[in-house]
Amino acid sequence: MIRHVVMWELHDAANAASFRDALLSCAGLVEGQRGYEVALRHSTLPASAHVCLIATFDDADALKRYQEHPVHQAVSQRIGPLRKARHLLDYEVSDEAHTVDATELALVV
Repeated sequence: MIRHVVMWELHDAANAASFRDALLSCAGLVEGQRGYEVALRHSTLPASAHVCLIATFDDADALKRYQEHPVHQAVSQRIGPLRKARHLLDYEVSDEAHTVDATELALVV
């Protein structure tokens, strides 16, 4: 599986909700898209971005179909001018993803 994580810093934080709504129109666009979440920065929590997208795909081909889909392309064109910065990380998720619980973290730190 491939996890697709994108974070945006906007020119104007007031555009975050409409930015999110545009991204939500891309949920479920292609076969092989397994998860799709769009989050907004919370005013009382620290953050360096206004909007975050986390999407999961079966494989790199499904991610490519998503990125090339006409709706995704149109949304990208529409929201592009609103962004000040964009950060992207695509990575492979193993079937047995490793997580660390709090007790393990305490030992590492």
